[in-house]
Amino acid sequence: MSTPGGLLLALAVLVPFVGVLAGLVLGGRNPQRVAFVTMVAGLGIALAIADHFMRSGGAVVYLLGGWSPPLGVALRADAPAVVMLLGVAVVICGIGAYARADFGTPPGEREARAPFTFWLLLLAVWGSLNLVFVSGDLFTLYVALELLTFAGVPLVCLDGKGETLRSALRYLVFALLGSVLYLLGAVLLYGAYGTLDIALLAAQVRPDPATLAAAALMTTGLLAKTALFPLHIWLPPAHAGAPAAASAVLSALVVKGSWFLVVRLWFDVMPGVVTFSSAQLLAGMGAAAIVFASVVALRQERLKLLVAYSTLAQIGYLFLMFPLAFDVASGAMTHGPALEGGMLQALSHATAKAAMFMAAGLVYAALGHDRIADMGGVARAMPLTIAAFALSGLALMGIFPSGAYVAKKLMLGAAGTSGQWWWELVLNGGAIFTAGYVVLVLSRALRPGAAVVVAPVSRIGELAALSLAVMSFLLALANAGVVKNPLAPSELANTAMVLVGGAILSLLLARRHDAVRAAWNAVALFERLDQTLRRWSPACLCLVLVAVAFGAALGMAR
Repeated sequence: MSTPGGLLLALAVLVPFVGVLAGLVLGGRNPQRVAFVTMVAGLGIALAIADHFMRSGGAVVYLLGGWSPPLGVALRADAPAVVMLLGVAVVICGIGAYARADFGTPPGEREARAPFTFWLLLLAVWGSLNLVFVSGDLFTLYVALELLTFAGVPLVCLDGKGETLRSALRYLVFALLGSVLYLLGAVLLYGAYGTLDIALLAAQVRPDPATLAAAALMTTGLLAKTALFPLHIWLPPAHAGAPAAASAVLSALVVKGSWFLVVRLWFDVMPGVVTFSSAQLLAGMGAAAIVFASVVALRQERLKLLVAYSTLAQIGYLFLMFPLAFDVASGAMTHGPALEGGMLQALSHATAKAAMFMAAGLVYAALGHDRIADMGGVARAMPLTIAAFALSGLALMGIFPSGAYVAKKLMLGAAGTSGQWWWELVLNGGAIFTAGYVVLVLSRALRPGAAVVVAPVSRIGELAALSLAVMSFLLALANAGVVKNPLAPSELANTAMVLVGGAILSLLLARRHDAVRAAWNAVALFERLDQTLRRWSPACLCLVLVAVAFGAALGMAR
């Protein structure tokens, strides 16, 4: 049955798409105005859904047309969905405020292509994400995922240049390969069980060959869309030429759609099909992403590319929760502190990464370049922008009192309870890699110098970036009880270790000194591997190998 407030779920999806249609029909300067009205309405709807969820203490449900599954389609918002609905609404509003300066229609022009397109695509991404979060069956999720892809791809090539068009096509083709794998897995599940409704499937699913094959194919397809290492062929070039606001949307929000589907698949559809080995494999890919992308980020000469590889590294953190949520006794994925920490990590990443890309965009707009080596004096010229970058960097490190700090504590607790000490090393060591490239940028920006500002930047844009960075710290209030004594000597020592370790990494890997030439040459291998993996043949081979590896891991101990 539909629950009180269930209609709000349909409105959460429909309102952004109605905004797209209204902006398309009205044209001219109106898409931006429509977008801001829609943002206010969408944020209000998300808050209302959260209120209904809190008051009812259970999932908010809406049956489309009044028909129950399997004959009809149900929209459902449980705790993870409500969290993501609200978080995405806040980030969309922040990006909208920032993009007002970059994508305003120029004076004297009735209509401009880039602003017109951006605002419509921003609303389309929002509506698609909301559909991902509230969909109650796997085929509706597939439709939502494709809507998200086709709304996200054009954001890469808003300038219409040949290089960005090639990057957008690369993104589109690889994402469609992932879609084919996901859809093939959905077909196998429908053939085996006669339904794709998540609740009905969860009650029937069993670890037979068809289900194992479906799980392996769908997981691999979703990882390709999320750009988890080594399936990251599209992510760096997509960010290299995209406007900062578009990169913020892609990095902070679009990749969360396919990641959330992996969460739905593993935790809600087939928690008993997942094995310990498959969960370890998924987190292992995440750990490899953290190390690989962080090292490559330290080698970048441009700020925007550094932040792009930082995104690739931070995606890895989102997958560390999966083995921590696996209960060996029952042999199934369980909802608990690990999942809670993962969801909080996703929100922290969304706010901090959006702020970091926005700060990078402001630096480029002010200086006319984003060369890290030539950023001396930027902190004095743009204190709010550098403060936003610094706060978002600290949030990504998991420094107290950020939301990522609380998320890390939740996952460390789950690792300790389950005896998986190796993930404790990854969680703590990964923060040092993050500190490495953040310290690298800040050390350049804080150097004495006279930064040549060629254009003033929007103060609203600076405040929007700073607000999202601050939001990353306010998220710590979501579960403040996890933090017992942040000023304890062990906590302070851990923070000092992260910052000092990051400074040492930036010195060793980011400079060409004879004393560290051997380390520099060894790290260069990571760049060559990155270039290899971003070619089509190796990328497609990795796609096949990952699917085979998950199939084998899911079939173990059965």
